[in-house]
Amino acid sequence: MANSKKPGGLREMLESMYSVIALLFILVACVELCDAAAAFDVYRLIQYDMSGSPFGSRFAALNHHAASLHFPPGVDLSRTVLIIPLRELNITFVREYINQKKPLGGLLVLLPEVLSFKTGGNNQVHEKEKMKNLLAELERLLIHSNIPYPVYFAFENDEIDTALADIKKNDLMGQPATATTGGYKFVIPTAEPKKVASPTMTNIQGWLSGLKTDGDANQLPTIAIVASYDTFGAAPALSVGSDSNGSGIVALLEISRLFSLLYSNPKTRGRYNLLFGLTSGGPYNYNGTQKWLRSFDQRLRESIDYAICLNSIGSWDNELWIHVSKPPENAYIKQIFEGLSNVAEELDLKVGLKHKKINISNPRVAWEHEQFSRLRVTAATLSELSVTPELLESTGGLFDTRQYVNETAIVRGVKLVAESLARHIYGHQGKNIQIFADESSLAVNPAYIRSWLDVLSQTPRVAPFLSKDDPFVMALKKELAGHVDEVNVQHETLEGIFTFYDSTSARLNIYQVASVTFDLLLLLVLGSYLIVLFSFLVITTRGLDDLISLFRRPPSRKLKTA
Repeated sequence: MANSKKPGGLREMLESMYSVIALLFILVACVELCDAAAAFDVYRLIQYDMSGSPFGSRFAALNHHAASLHFPPGVDLSRTVLIIPLRELNITFVREYINQKKPLGGLLVLLPEVLSFKTGGNNQVHEKEKMKNLLAELERLLIHSNIPYPVYFAFENDEIDTALADIKKNDLMGQPATATTGGYKFVIPTAEPKKVASPTMTNIQGWLSGLKTDGDANQLPTIAIVASYDTFGAAPALSVGSDSNGSGIVALLEISRLFSLLYSNPKTRGRYNLLFGLTSGGPYNYNGTQKWLRSFDQRLRESIDYAICLNSIGSWDNELWIHVSKPPENAYIKQIFEGLSNVAEELDLKVGLKHKKINISNPRVAWEHEQFSRLRVTAATLSELSVTPELLESTGGLFDTRQYVNETAIVRGVKLVAESLARHIYGHQGKNIQIFADESSLAVNPAYIRSWLDVLSQTPRVAPFLSKDDPFVMALKKELAGHVDEVNVQHETLEGIFTFYDSTSARLNIYQVASVTFDLLLLLVLGSYLIVLFSFLVITTRGLDDLISLFRRPPSRKLKTA
């Protein structure tokens, strides 16, 4: 009876042993996936095509070991993600690596926390100013290069600093992270980017009607105040453009609020219509402005005396520039310049004039007013920028955050434009009359400017990634509607030479993985232990003969039959 149960008990013991060994293999295989050191948000370098040519980061998924700038000479980085803090960035090294197309598994640029739009405040101003030019140069390099690997930005924190310190230590010891040696592994499990199909642009138009007297059959003249609200930068998910052109949007909203107070009373309503335009597609040759203007009927277009476009007026010291396409001798151009100059002199400011002819055959549009000039409408751009920006530059980059914008500069810009417009509308040119005097009911409201500047400085606004009913677009429409008689919204498709791709942000997982040698050694030790344990149990419970019989070759089938 006992002998008949013996094989069954041994079989159960073997099955238990196999289960333990299988579990061991599973645990060893999962060592790499179970030791997560940290996880945080990262922001991908923009990916786009211009006239069919690829630019930006062409991949998104990442699964490589990490290395620092202290990697040993001659090491293969084709399966390595390189971590570079902005404070340690050598722009020459990065430029050579990209231009020479050296192999790299991925690039992670660590930005100081003070640059995050989530932190706010104005601390460590000197440190930020010191890095501004470096970051601007890096951004120009990245957005105009075709990079065949994932490039991400992230903000420094304690977890990434700790991991980077360990990585540097290993690199300095000549032990870079590999599958053999172990180390830190960076994983971004995301799908590969897809083209953004039919990206939309939304233009918002506000209208304040002037006072029309009885028997006046002629249409009232119109003055347009315009600002482009979208941005472009190396990382779309971080492109908030506090100055370019958040400052212009804030100024337009405050100007519309001030004139709504004047126009709400028939006694102070001017004999000019005021047209307010919040346009999209600014970084892309002001494509939205072009479509908005072409939607005007001829009567409205001919009624516009002139347009003032507001662009980057939030970080100037004492001088603004008026950019025009028509000759300075033009009557309307002289009127605009003299009106602004007179008010600027009273405010102890300076206003300069820059004339640049447009080339109708060249599709490149450097300033928003040039779209008006192409349709023979007099217009000017007021900006702190004295030099014409290059394509896709000065459009809300990584360094264009709340900390770099001066609220006082925007307040002075609003007073300059509002006073100049009011004197023109009410016929007070050349007179030292302050319509929007401080401490009066018509004074510029710094708190209003500050609140909207805070909102804009936390809202990325890259046009291809803003939907028609985006909460930010709806908020702009609602705010403008509170200051004007009528608001219209125009939805258009972004057309032209640009194609954009999605996947602008992701979640980075950092794993601290053991080396393959360690895994094999651990497996060998545990396997040996289980074999010894099993042998001991069999000998003590069944005897040495049973243990030896396990390893004997079973008799053949023929022998059994005989």
